[in-house]
Amino acid sequence: MAPEERVKSMLSGKAVDRVGFYLMARGFCAKNTNLPIHSFYSDPRKSFESQAWIKQMFGHDQNLRLSPGIGAWEFNGEIKMPRDEDDFNPTVVRYPVRSEEDVWNLELPDVTTAGWAPLAMEFSKFQDRAGIMATVRSGTPLTIADQMCGTELLRLWMERRHPVVHRVLEVVTEFCIKLTQSWIMVFSAENVEPQISASKEATLVTSPDTFKEYVLPYTEELYKRLLAMGVKQIFTHLCGDQNSNLPYWKEMSFGNPGIVSIGHEVDLHTAIKHLGESCIIAGNVSTEVLRTGTPREVYELSKQCLEKGKKAPRGFMLAPACELHPLSPSCNVWAMKKAINDFGWFIK
Repeated sequence: MAPEERVKSMLSGKAVDRVGFYLMARGFCAKNTNLPIHSFYSDPRKSFESQAWIKQMFGHDQNLRLSPGIGAWEFNGEIKMPRDEDDFNPTVVRYPVRSEEDVWNLELPDVTTAGWAPLAMEFSKFQDRAGIMATVRSGTPLTIADQMCGTELLRLWMERRHPVVHRVLEVVTEFCIKLTQSWIMVFSAENVEPQISASKEATLVTSPDTFKEYVLPYTEELYKRLLAMGVKQIFTHLCGDQNSNLPYWKEMSFGNPGIVSIGHEVDLHTAIKHLGESCIIAGNVSTEVLRTGTPREVYELSKQCLEKGKKAPRGFMLAPACELHPLSPSCNVWAMKKAINDFGWFIK
């Protein structure tokens, strides 16, 4: 099967030839196509071409995507574009929320012109011309709130159960909904895939009560409204140790099916137990091993993931546990693909 055919079959519940291969690569693409990292994020055409070369090189099944973290720039904060091989991702240099007063004065920006939106929209037009699904990237409301407030301030307010936390979460939930609506107006709902990173649920959530207060109601509302717009599935990356949160993620609807990728901290059997009936599972080869290990180590770790993941009822894609580090040896990525070729087939 061609990658697009394989993914389409997985999403429609049809048989596929082998497990999928989801690369989760951004800076790695730039590094391996000699594209300056700042151009990868600031020039959608070059970013699309860079990713297209890597997709052809490894034959992976992931959709091409421009996927920076959002929140700071969109709400009039300041970010710094990466410039060299030690600085791979855009970083926040000034948070838009630095006081309680800033929270109460928050207003929704124009989702067509704010921050990353124009660049991401241009990238999605390249996706559309290539006949692939347009991806719109956000985060969970909690993850975006962290980009707006900074981790320390947000943690302090959460520990004090301060009402400003709910205000921020309400604003960013509405922002994500309007951002997705702007994509649907251009590409139509069935051709749009929301891609959502849930990273702060692993570091800011300290108890079930915290999850139920600050994560569950806002993320559940976001997903419910996105699906009500007509999008078919939501891709979600559950970053880090989300073991204690899995029973709550299970309560949410990701689509039919959704796609969930997991970190190495969550065993694949555990992820399948909680989410495998409703979602395609992707994961979870250690990014540290991919960066510093040998091809043999990556191959054996990938084999272990495949043995577990092939049992997922809605489908499985072998993937790094998080974004592939740009300095990962390309031979280690090839070792993942070799493991799929050796152990990942359903039909030969």
